[in-house]
Amino acid sequence: MKEKIEIRTFPMEFRADGDVKKLVGYSAVFDQFSDDLGGFKEIIRKGTFARTIIEDDVRALFNHDEDYVIGRNRNGTLKLEEDDHGLKVEIIPPDTQFAKDLMTLIERGDINQMSFGFITRKDQWDETDPNNIVRTLLDVQLWDVSPVTYPAFKQTSIGVRTAEEIYTEFRNIQLLRNQETVTVSINNKRNRIKMYEKLIMKGK
Repeated sequence: MKEKIEIRTFPMEFRADGDVKKLVGYSAVFDQFSDDLGGFKEIIRKGTFARTIIEDDVRALFNHDEDYVIGRNRNGTLKLEEDDHGLKVEIIPPDTQFAKDLMTLIERGDINQMSFGFITRKDQWDETDPNNIVRTLLDVQLWDVSPVTYPAFKQTSIGVRTAEEIYTEFRNIQLLRNQETVTVSINNKRNRIKMYEKLIMKGK
């Protein structure tokens, strides 16, 4: 079973480049807070995609559907680049009917958003303000980039981790760490008491 991924959505623009039509836009934007994702907000830092651009085999899909491939970075039909604004995406769609239909829908403005699927490699959580918990993405593995009909991801066979699941997992880890800290503290107190009792007994 494939590992569950996370999905984020951003606006997309369409641009025709000479005789070759391309889909050009940003699949992620840096240093901007997301809306509340279910108990926390999220921000993406520059460099988050640096490793995955070099190492990973990333597809461009339509609606995250593996049956509708419109580009791939390994063969140059999908280009991924980090700049100061975010993760820039350039897709050269195939000469297939579904891709032509997709381009028409984008030209008309029926589809104007893009999602990216990813697996987190490194993140940070800031709970300084309990009412404004922030998750910062620092390193991710890109799964795919996709023009989408709806911002909300239509779940497919790849599976999706919801923001609620992510936050619940984070809170469970924090609670476990707190319990471990309390246990260590109690054990330390017990050890000190035993030491004092031995000293008292020796004094007698």
